[in-house]
Amino acid sequence: MTRFRCNGEDRQVGRFDQRLLIDVLREDLRLTGTKLGCGTGDCGACTVLLDGRPVNSCLVYAVECVAREVETVERVSQDDAGRILAEELVTAGAVQCGICTPGVLVMATSLVRSNPTPDRADIETALSGNLCRCTGYLPIVRAVEAAARRVADQREPA
Repeated sequence: MTRFRCNGEDRQVGRFDQRLLIDVLREDLRLTGTKLGCGTGDCGACTVLLDGRPVNSCLVYAVECVAREVETVERVSQDDAGRILAEELVTAGAVQCGICTPGVLVMATSLVRSNPTPDRADIETALSGNLCRCTGYLPIVRAVEAAARRVADQREPA
């Protein structure tokens, strides 16, 4: 058995040898929010946080996660920034087929956590590895801008 932390919980997985993180998340842990898009690290649909940094889970071997923390869209969407980002993505009409949405949400949450006041260039750079074939990028960027403002407003002392 191999141990690692996922979404704040210690987890054990039997077969880690040469398996990709996305397969362990979806098949063993039944965390199906992370989507497999291209399988080559080009689309960003499978983005998760590994020790707080965004990675493409289709390019990470699960064994690389031993004694590390993995955070998936299921966890990210529960914190304030992630919840607000999800709301703004829906409001902006920035979700359609849903394949890219989990990766966009994880990446945008990572950005807002590290930079509470990102400008448009920061957002576009952060999301440059997340491909969307349905909505176009303007609604996504606008949603992240709106969410970042809301998150920043919540952080300001009353």
